Amino acid sequence: MTKLTATLLTVLCALSLHAESVTPLKIGAAAPDFNLPGIDGRKHSLKDYAKAEVLVIAWISNHCPDSHASEGRIKKLVEDFEAKGVVLVAINPNNPAGLRLDELGYSKYNDSLEEMKLYAKEEGFKFPYLYDGETQATAHAYGCLATPHVFVFDKDRKLRYQGRLDNSRYADESTVKSTDARNAIEALLAGKEVTVTETKVHGCSTKWMSKSDLVAKDDEKWAKGTVDVEIIDAAGVAKLRKNGTGKVRMFNVWATWCGPCVQEFPELVKTARKFGLREFEFINISMDDPSNPAVVKAFLEKKHALIPDKLKPSIAAEGRKTNSYVFGGANSDDLIKALDPAWKGPIPYTIIVAPNGEVVKRYDEPIENGEELRQTILDYMGKYYVPEK
Repeated sequence: MTKLTATLLTVLCALSLHAESVTPLKIGAAAPDFNLPGIDGRKHSLKDYAKAEVLVIAWISNHCPDSHASEGRIKKLVEDFEAKGVVLVAINPNNPAGLRLDELGYSKYNDSLEEMKLYAKEEGFKFPYLYDGETQATAHAYGCLATPHVFVFDKDRKLRYQGRLDNSRYADESTVKSTDARNAIEALLAGKEVTVTETKVHGCSTKWMSKSDLVAKDDEKWAKGTVDVEIIDAAGVAKLRKNGTGKVRMFNVWATWCGPCVQEFPELVKTARKFGLREFEFINISMDDPSNPAVVKAFLEKKHALIPDKLKPSIAAEGRKTNSYVFGGANSDDLIKALDPAWKGPIPYTIIVAPNGEVVKRYDEPIENGEELRQTILDYMGKYYVPEK
């Protein structure tokens, strides 16, 4: 397990402490009915699937890396068993109001119904995908703990298995050592008893509406936080630019007197917040007068350009106190040479730098579409965990 994974799991576990108290449905219990909207524009209920030999209710979501990683195997399960009378219905239990911005760092989408439609189309879902986020009554009835969470019912709609899809939270199928849900389905189709009826789930905790107060507190923290600003020279920039840290870094050169810089800056801060639980760092370098850094500090605090909590230990380990700087050199050529010789000089200027120092993307024009910026970063970093090599 990487240090990133361990840290992220710690944060997510802390978030899940605020989860509502729910208990998964007991083995042998009848499947609770539901009446939920689907991405196809109609309402779905239990009776719609009365002919299924085996009914699988799979709780998944748009935002969760574990859920993303399982999707390929869910699609394969549907393909393998469709002709045998097995029906899989996916349900999203999450309310978007219960999701902090940094919990969306593995997806371009939140968990609303409209975004479910977009996500399902992109991913090629060929199974029903329903939304329970409005009331979350069905998630309570089933006892959905996380995404993914799988419930397998027999022909009489009695629960015969509940728990994880399988043992792996990675997309790579070779990492799967225990195909728990598949085993349960095969046993039922063969008329046999399910030997392993319950397993512990892994993934992102259900985002209950009651978590909205945590979201509000997080917004308040960012709104009221302070920013440290330091002077940096070309040598300091070159050291940061070399980037041997394991983090993806977004460098932005800007100034308070630069209109396009000021206009794009909120999208850069939003980007830093969104990837706040990942190995990502936003480093901003101001071209303001280095004799008056208070002007830069005031601007950054007004724009809420804080350091995400997860990032603070790694910054401290590098002997740094901040990721906000004012360039102190007299010659901007020195900065260009240190940061990116391909930069022609005008600001704002932004580059995305890989952990090995490679430039992933250059922006020599003001960033007008923050979603495209974040998608570029997400495409590089990926939407799920990968095994440590």
